[in-house]
Amino acid sequence: MSPDASVTELHPADPVAGLPESGDLSLRTRAIVEASALADLGLRTVAASMVTASVLPLALSPKRLRKERVDLDWYRELTRAADAERSFPTPDPDHPMRARKVSPIPLRGQQGTVELLSFESRFEAVNPAMRDAYAQHARNRIARAQHWRHTDGEGPRPTLCVIHGFTASPYWLNSTFFSLPWFFRSGYDVLLYTLPFHGRRQSRTSPYSGSGYFAHGFANLNEAMAQAVHDFRVFVDYLLATSASKVGVTGLSLGGYTSALLAAVEDRLELCVPNAAVTDFPAVLRGWHPAGQVLSGAMRLGRMPRAEVDEALRFSSPLTYEPKVPREQRMIVAGLGDRLAPPEQSEWLWEHWDRCRMHWFPGNHVLHVNRAAYLREMRDLMASVGFQ
Repeated sequence: MSPDASVTELHPADPVAGLPESGDLSLRTRAIVEASALADLGLRTVAASMVTASVLPLALSPKRLRKERVDLDWYRELTRAADAERSFPTPDPDHPMRARKVSPIPLRGQQGTVELLSFESRFEAVNPAMRDAYAQHARNRIARAQHWRHTDGEGPRPTLCVIHGFTASPYWLNSTFFSLPWFFRSGYDVLLYTLPFHGRRQSRTSPYSGSGYFAHGFANLNEAMAQAVHDFRVFVDYLLATSASKVGVTGLSLGGYTSALLAAVEDRLELCVPNAAVTDFPAVLRGWHPAGQVLSGAMRLGRMPRAEVDEALRFSSPLTYEPKVPREQRMIVAGLGDRLAPPEQSEWLWEHWDRCRMHWFPGNHVLHVNRAAYLREMRDLMASVGFQ
């Protein structure tokens, strides 16, 4: 697939101006952006309704809201400290890893093996008051990933780790979206990481994959992000000890948020490419209708000042911490028509990341027009920084 000449003014992003102005785009590109943005509003309403259904029991319980306010106070101090090592402690070494081979269908005849990796996470909630309750999520304690590995005898390979978006945990879906067989053919091993409360990590009564991120309150959301970082780092330990010469990460939406946060925590990453990323939960949730209104009502009922809640939720924001991955090894991908993670979210990260390499595409959160162009640019970045 060749880049669409009508959108070449977006490649690469202007290193000075940042977010393009509508008037700077061609008429065709502007039409694509506006149409995709309109389509995204419907998807945003569906996503917001799912979140609303998850948080409604909490929002209607004054007792639970009072406890939530106390629990959230813990994270406000960590946000102000902005110390990534304190907020996200290094995992214990030597987590026993289980590997089970599965049919290598994703490799499409290429020489390699596909394994399902899992381990029992030793993560403990950062907030001591949350530890007993968080530990009750038994299925969530088993961390999971799918690992594609070359078996041609050429030794360790650079490994591209992929983190899915909210609710979008199926391996086949992410394999297709990120064209992972193409990266595998290019010589990279691949790890598809399952976030907490998604896929087989969700409880048996969960109404949808990812519901647990929001169903148990804001403090639980912070702990889910802390566990996402913790468990991913255990997989990095395993990869570097067994098959990987280098490790990089990319992710979409919530996965983009997680990958950007990892860039501030994990100094062994040699590449970080958040895609259509949320970077500030409070700003996003306020714009998600009807979830925003329900959450505002819950804060009033629980006498939880918005400023305090916002500060507590920024505990896990990549905007809170300085990145450890060098600037030239970072790249941001974002859609101008995205209304689930609006483009200003990525622009804030771009500013925080010293205006690193950035790629705008004229699509929305799930319809990435001319996706082949940013995948090629991503592979070019890999080659330019020696991630090969």
